[in-house]
Amino acid sequence: MPLKTTCIGAYPKPDYLPIQDWFQVHYDAEDYNERVTQGWTREKMRAAQDLFDRATAEAVADQIACGVDIPTDGEQRRENYVHYQCRHFTGFDFENLTRAVMRNGAYTVDLPTIRGKITGQDNSTLVRDWQVAEAAAGRPVKITLPGPMTIADTTADAFYDDDAALARDLSDALNGQVRALAEAGCRFIQVDEPIFARKPDQALAYGIETLERCFHGVPGEVTRVVHMCCGYPNNLDDDDYPKADQQAYAQIAEAVDGVTDQISIEDAHRYNPGDLFERFKTSQLIVGFVTVASSRVEPVEEIRTRMQEILQHIPAERLLAAPDCGLGFLGRELAMTKLRNLSTAARSV
Repeated sequence: MPLKTTCIGAYPKPDYLPIQDWFQVHYDAEDYNERVTQGWTREKMRAAQDLFDRATAEAVADQIACGVDIPTDGEQRRENYVHYQCRHFTGFDFENLTRAVMRNGAYTVDLPTIRGKITGQDNSTLVRDWQVAEAAAGRPVKITLPGPMTIADTTADAFYDDDAALARDLSDALNGQVRALAEAGCRFIQVDEPIFARKPDQALAYGIETLERCFHGVPGEVTRVVHMCCGYPNNLDDDDYPKADQQAYAQIAEAVDGVTDQISIEDAHRYNPGDLFERFKTSQLIVGFVTVASSRVEPVEEIRTRMQEILQHIPAERLLAAPDCGLGFLGRELAMTKLRNLSTAARSV
């Protein structure tokens, strides 16, 4: 039987959008600060709404043309994956930033700062994002949100001084958006928690519980998804960058299994041992079969062979095929080539 295919989130942005793809652009400190403090507020987004709608329709059409069964909206409106979300919560200060060293010293950046209690503010934004994408697709489209631990890790906390309490309030705010999407009819909702793979001890201590809180009250017809990637380099084809410990997936597998209907993990950039897949007994697995930070195009036969290897450890009805993570690094032509090969392999297994 052919494997179902999906994408993880980001898709390359077209040149006509008034914001550039955050995967591709690197700013010095002054430019970055201006990008954050003068960021894409709701007012600016509305002014460019037609362009973002067009880009979303094109991103969805590209994915479908490549054979993807469950596309995403391509995150075309997001000037930064986490910041886009935080601008719709109370408690975040985008004017007075906090300098922080990130990813074990990999880079220094100024971050939006939490200066008050986090609460949900506007739950309608993602609903419209989904409605535009699904109308263009004519089929179910998956919407993605950053998870509580990931938001906390990429912002600065000057209020809580309690990681677990902060994650709980973030999960409750996210739950409002997740429930609004579900009530509007969205049937695939994905929470991204790459920090699970980087901080498995914290994931076990409170992160998995706050992931569950994100989906409280969501009806059974909604497919709940969590994505756990291993990190991005600063540039395409840069192999020497900090990745999450490969043992992290095994460390949290049993605890996260069954919390969501589907669990998304990377495999293409670094093959996982076969027994990892056997640790997941309940959830479906979305496995990455093409890399997202390398310009090398994986041949169909190579992808198919890896699929067959993994199918020795998990039944086909519990396996979906995807890229490792978002496709923003690749550019449109390369992204589509990889997606076509992925879909061809998945149909031929």
